[in-house]
Amino acid sequence: MPIRCLLFIICFFEWLGAVVAQGTLPVPLNIRTAITKGTRTAMGQPGAHYWQNRADYSIQVRFDPRTRLVSGTESIVYTNNSPDTLRSLLFKLYPNLYKKGASRLQTIQPDDVTDGVSVSNLMVEGTAGNFPSAAPGTDANIRVPPVIPGKSVRVSLAFSYTLNKNSHIRTGQVDSGAFFIAYFFPRVAVYDDIDGWNRNPYLGHLEFYNDFCNFDVDVTVPGGYMVWATGDLTNRHELLSATCNQRIDEAETKDGIVTVIDSSDLARGDVLQRKDSTTWKFHAVDVTDVAFAVSNHYLWKSSSLVVDPATGRRTRVDAVFNPAHKDFDEVVDFARKTVEGMSYRFPAWPYPYPHETVFDGLDQMEYPMMVNDNPLSRREDVIELTDHEIFHTMFPFYMGVNETKYAWMDEGWASIGEWLISPMIDTSIVDRYGIGEYSSGAGKENDLPIITLSTQQSGFTYFLDAYAKPAMGYLYAMDLLGDSLFRKGLHRYIRDWHGKHPIPLDFFGSMNAGSGRNLDWFWKRWFYEDGYPDLAIKEVQHKGKAAFVVVANKGGKPLPVDLTIEFADGSKKEVHRSVGVWEKGNVETGVPVGSEKAIKKISLGSAHVSDTFPADNVWPVASRP
Repeated sequence: MPIRCLLFIICFFEWLGAVVAQGTLPVPLNIRTAITKGTRTAMGQPGAHYWQNRADYSIQVRFDPRTRLVSGTESIVYTNNSPDTLRSLLFKLYPNLYKKGASRLQTIQPDDVTDGVSVSNLMVEGTAGNFPSAAPGTDANIRVPPVIPGKSVRVSLAFSYTLNKNSHIRTGQVDSGAFFIAYFFPRVAVYDDIDGWNRNPYLGHLEFYNDFCNFDVDVTVPGGYMVWATGDLTNRHELLSATCNQRIDEAETKDGIVTVIDSSDLARGDVLQRKDSTTWKFHAVDVTDVAFAVSNHYLWKSSSLVVDPATGRRTRVDAVFNPAHKDFDEVVDFARKTVEGMSYRFPAWPYPYPHETVFDGLDQMEYPMMVNDNPLSRREDVIELTDHEIFHTMFPFYMGVNETKYAWMDEGWASIGEWLISPMIDTSIVDRYGIGEYSSGAGKENDLPIITLSTQQSGFTYFLDAYAKPAMGYLYAMDLLGDSLFRKGLHRYIRDWHGKHPIPLDFFGSMNAGSGRNLDWFWKRWFYEDGYPDLAIKEVQHKGKAAFVVVANKGGKPLPVDLTIEFADGSKKEVHRSVGVWEKGNVETGVPVGSEKAIKKISLGSAHVSDTFPADNVWPVASRP
């Protein structure tokens, strides 16, 4: 064999091996670099050299409801596990969203514009430093002595700012005696193997990307105020009355619902042991964030359930709310059933945290172990909101995804969680959140591929790519694989990437490896490529007594085929095909629907399948030849 032919064959098989190893999905250059360095693998698993940085925070914060002043001190031990020597730390100052002159994509009221976060008494390794204050945005960079790989740096500082009152964007005043306080402390930004420092500013619409950290947080409030927060309350027996503590103990050991604080308790004023200021001590391990809420007039209902039958571990579920909001009376039950559904049915993973608190606020937002939900008038909306926000516990908090860049890696999961869990709570619910919006907006100029970075999107485009479209993708993949294989893939992803920072290729690779099926054709067409959802009944063929429906894929997106056949005698039959019918790139598929009975009508479509042009989804038949 000529040497040139031999070299060609060798090069060809090397190239083929690389293609097979990396799959058929596009791999951006910065991610190829990470794979080359061994921090990630081409098959979607953490690499042999995977690393991530972390911090331990000790925070003492004081909140004054009269002035809305949030002030405190914090000590940080930041550990550099990267292979790079760090000579500065990038801090995130999220309350600077309200700072005069700050860039933002959310509207705020003029009286909520502030001077931003004031940072003082900066100490780096015991040496006084200067914290930059001139920049109007949410990022601030400080110099530190070189932090070599494997070493830590100690930073301490004091901070203060005024909590927003009338522009409640995930955090702020709820009413005159209730407040939800999040993103309140200066924190070190993520430094990762893909981008280095996370320099995406917080502009109000995109969400967050944080490292897994340990937190000790002491919250001091005036007398009469209760505090709920991320983490375990380590001194509740010193704060609450004996009766309240007894009720919490009962709630933590039984499946039924316990009222910890009712209206009569508030009227007597005997909920707390002390009448002056109190300090609430919380401890949280390996969480990406902490938030707290305070109120002097909220009721408290509580329950718990076993989330891990192998160990008997229980999770306590709380609902704290304004007694005027009657829709919250059932929230503790909805929350409990959500945690149960997540633990045993979807994603069928033991709920990872010791408690979950749903707080009656002015938003629809999630935090580790906390939810800030607004009151709603329709019961089904309350159910859907409750389970959507609690489902975020897994994505992004247990998995550590970068919500800022890849919103669909958490909102898409919360949306499919909402679709699946809401009917578990109330069987009458058919949750179609976002389906209609995709039907009306698909295929237009602002309908971008899901894989488009969330930082490049806003408004309707962001909504489609963050919520409904990825949720449909997950749902269709589950339908294609079947519940068992899909669960194997999803559990592989959770096991491999819990407590880390997965990116899209990690998810796709983990699903392929865990299920044993290469779904790159589907991931590529649904998440990376253009197209829109539009199936049509092209024709109905009759062969003897059998009927054969030809379905055309006019929009190019792989969609399930759901046919409802109505017979002349009033009976119906449903026929289903998964997205697998489009795997070969075909634009038509034939579905046999034959029957001995005369067909009156055939309809195409189902609750969780969008269609931009549904007029061609019905085939009327007067009589069967």
